Amino acid sequence: MALDPLPLTLTNLLLRPGFRGRRAPDRAFDRLLAAAGPAEGDERFTDGFRHLLRCWAGADRLTPVGWLSARGHVGRHLANRARIRRLLAAHPEIEREPVERPVFVVGLPRTATTLTHGILSLSAEHRCPLLWELLTPGLDDDPAEREKAITTARRLVGGINLFAPGFRHIHNLRPEGPEECTFALPHTVMPLSQAVIPEYLPWHETHDFGADYRYLKQIYQVLQYGRPRRRWVLKSPLHLENLDALRAVFPDATIVWTHRDPATAVASFCSLVEHGMAVNTRPLDLHWIGATWLELLARSARRGLAARAGVPRESLVDVPYSWLGTDPAAGAPKLYAAVGARWTEADAARLPAVAARPRGTRVHSYDLARYGLTRADVDTAFADYNALRAEADRA
Repeated sequence: MALDPLPLTLTNLLLRPGFRGRRAPDRAFDRLLAAAGPAEGDERFTDGFRHLLRCWAGADRLTPVGWLSARGHVGRHLANRARIRRLLAAHPEIEREPVERPVFVVGLPRTATTLTHGILSLSAEHRCPLLWELLTPGLDDDPAEREKAITTARRLVGGINLFAPGFRHIHNLRPEGPEECTFALPHTVMPLSQAVIPEYLPWHETHDFGADYRYLKQIYQVLQYGRPRRRWVLKSPLHLENLDALRAVFPDATIVWTHRDPATAVASFCSLVEHGMAVNTRPLDLHWIGATWLELLARSARRGLAARAGVPRESLVDVPYSWLGTDPAAGAPKLYAAVGARWTEADAARLPAVAARPRGTRVHSYDLARYGLTRADVDTAFADYNALRAEADRA
């Protein structure tokens, strides 16, 4: 295991006195809830995060920075929920904002979902949420609040790049660039990419995600209110396991499902988890990462396949990796045509900047064996999905 970056080591030392707070997670949660604002009538939402913080507090090998990350994650979601509730109470017309024909990019992680989202963001007729908006959603009526939200996003990205220098080579976060719904969705499996908290899974597996997607729609209605209406283009690999809940809230959505060899996608994603998790959990158990995320990603694919049968064919677009990962200049016009959008010369002119590797980043290398996995393990776990992927590749 490589040595921690010096800034991470020093920060863990500085935070050690406050690390004792994880022995009383309910007390820590109550402070976060009080700072967020009134939550009367919203106990179901807040109780879910209380349970998450309890699980996180008991995580094996959690670092002081990891405990700070846990409180930051929970506190941000509580504060955003309270803000959205205040805005809806003050402006009830927000919930009448139409979110029409949105595009949702889904698929296993590391299957070019980010590239697909970025290419779809090129159109002036499309609206993609920016990272700072997802971290602090609100109305665009106060320049000072806007700058404060952007600064918060810059600090988050700066901290990640400082503590996990290799992370940006895998997923380059930009404070003012398009990002995925994962940052706004309240209850997801992503905390398992930060900490060893298998106790959280039983709760998550039985959770009703309908409320989460109704809340997600409210966030986009807030971000749209008082601004030009354009077609929303949204993205998260985590939508794959919740397509039924998504479509219940967004019935006219177009689902863009990206495809890639799962053996490659799983290895790449485990590497992403390793880099991010190393900030919060030391030492890492790489085989735990492999076993946990193989099961979670295979479960996501199974749920996606089950829900796929209920998606109208005209609302479903399969995007093989070869479309954009190999030749984006040829694939981008096909993608736009498939979602019913116009591909223009202006879009084509901006395509190279989106398709190119971000400046200063290196080629990402990864290996299944590092995480205790074999290709046979992955092929077995994704047998049904591989049949669909092969069909998409032939289309």
